[in-house]
Amino acid sequence: MIDLTTTRYTAKEIVDKRKTIYTEICSSSDNLDGGNLTRISTVDLELLMGLYDQVFFNDWFKNNFKGQLKFSLSRRMTKTAGKTISLRNIANIKDEDIVLEIRISVEILFKYGELEGLKTVGGIATKNSVEALQLVFEHEICHVIELLYFKETNCSQQRFKTMANHLFGHTESHHNLTTPNSVAQQKCGFKIGDTVSFAYNAKKITGVICNINKRATVMVSDKKGTYTDQQGKRYAKYYVPIVLLER
Repeated sequence: MIDLTTTRYTAKEIVDKRKTIYTEICSSSDNLDGGNLTRISTVDLELLMGLYDQVFFNDWFKNNFKGQLKFSLSRRMTKTAGKTISLRNIANIKDEDIVLEIRISVEILFKYGELEGLKTVGGIATKNSVEALQLVFEHEICHVIELLYFKETNCSQQRFKTMANHLFGHTESHHNLTTPNSVAQQKCGFKIGDTVSFAYNAKKITGVICNINKRATVMVSDKKGTYTDQQGKRYAKYYVPIVLLER
């Protein structure tokens, strides 16, 4: 039985294995065809995990993991491309009762082609959204492995970075993919901190952008507002479509 925390592949082995999985997933799934990801299901994620287990891990998960690995998709994750979820008391849970969940952001993957420019995950350049999905998935697999072996995980720590590099050649722990924030900034010129105006109930309201997801979150000075800053000034919060904002 291999030790997933000490396994190390050469750069060529990683590229070849990743390409094998890419070819198989694109041919096996009706959703992941030709690299252009326009739809996806949790079945695709299950298939992807099975391929990684077979190609990279010699069926380690199939033969040794006694718990449950779940998969989900999210449209609410607009900054993070992937997330691994576990109970905080995992160290006190029996192996057969462990439940881990890999959640993937479809909001980010579906926006892959909306902006030009180099898109990287884990320091590795991608050509399309399926390649991006693979690299995001690899990052989450490393979280799963670290949780199973050490009962905790942190991708900013050296242990995680070393494992991600040895298994998948990752050199960074973040992604540079298209997000609603980057679309708003590049296409519309808006960014967090900008002062903007918008129409509301036939009035023009002015405020400051404090967040950008599918819509911009704009904080507007309002004596009756339910939000306060450190100086005690009160604000009302508005969620405004980017196209309705003016400088």
